[in-house]
Amino acid sequence: MVIVTSPTGLRDLKKAATRDALGQAAVRLGKEHGFDTVTADAIAHEAGVSTRTFHNYFSNKEEAVLHHIEESALEWFELLRARPSTEPIWESLRHIAIDLVADPGRDLEDTFAAARLIEANPALMARKLEMHHSLTRRLGEAIAERTGTDIDIDLYPNLLQMAVGGAVTAALNIWMNDPAGASNPKALIESAFDQLRAGLPEPNSRSAGSTPVPEPHSSEHNRGA
Repeated sequence: MVIVTSPTGLRDLKKAATRDALGQAAVRLGKEHGFDTVTADAIAHEAGVSTRTFHNYFSNKEEAVLHHIEESALEWFELLRARPSTEPIWESLRHIAIDLVADPGRDLEDTFAAARLIEANPALMARKLEMHHSLTRRLGEAIAERTGTDIDIDLYPNLLQMAVGGAVTAALNIWMNDPAGASNPKALIESAFDQLRAGLPEPNSRSAGSTPVPEPHSSEHNRGA
């Protein structure tokens, strides 16, 4: 059986590929030459398109650099909406985080390169904070929808989205800063979620990827308490 892809689908894929190429080119040039020296012309040339094409996708170079961060955040929202509605929210978010980290087509170092470039530039950082507020609210709304809560008056969806974001960031920071390269991002993400779900018990070891297990409470101990 031959599957024919619709022209609209092909156009959308091509547009997405061009947008991604421009975003990657902006980060790459910013990292190599300093963001202040990067121009729209240079980004377009690096991506192999015209400057006019660049402006068809982005208003300025700041938007191009932030593209990867924005796409990653929106992907969380879409993937959460696609998970089974009866699945516990923690399991859904854990699956999403692990799948994204384990995706062979995703280069996590590109994400960190973009993050470092943004943090080093005050203008980019300010734009990221504006975008972050909008994107985190969308994820919080999706969590609230799944859990029957209200993001404007309930702590749960707000706390959960911040906890999950912090867990992923902490795990990936350990992985990226591991000089020996012995850590595994997937294992770190799994451990981070396991520790959060266990209520962050005090660790029994100093192993970065280990999940501390709470000490069992015997019936005798409970009676003596």
